[in-house]
Amino acid sequence: MTHAARRWVAERTPQAPPALATFVAEALAGAPGGETPAEIARACLWAGERALAGVLSRDAGEREAARGVAHELLTADALVTYAFEAAAESPDRIGVLARDAMAELSRVGLERP
Repeated sequence: MTHAARRWVAERTPQAPPALATFVAEALAGAPGGETPAEIARACLWAGERALAGVLSRDAGEREAARGVAHELLTADALVTYAFEAAAESPDRIGVLARDAMAELSRVGLERP
């Protein structure tokens, strides 16, 4: 678990709405650790990928499932945004993160049956 990433996200201003902040913190619970901006960016991207995979694995046909998809999609969006915000703290690495994010996010869901 990456406490640094969770702490970093919690310190952002403006703060996320409470429900979204909770979803983001939960998504980061299993992320790889690290203290540097680049490592925090990677943790956020990792968690964002998993949130997106959760969206793609759901059947959103029912109302409750659709609410879950909406929360997961907002969480994925927030996490990827935070990844780039963290990466911007060391701008020389943002291009690498952008390339990796495009490649990794485009593969999410390809393994679905």
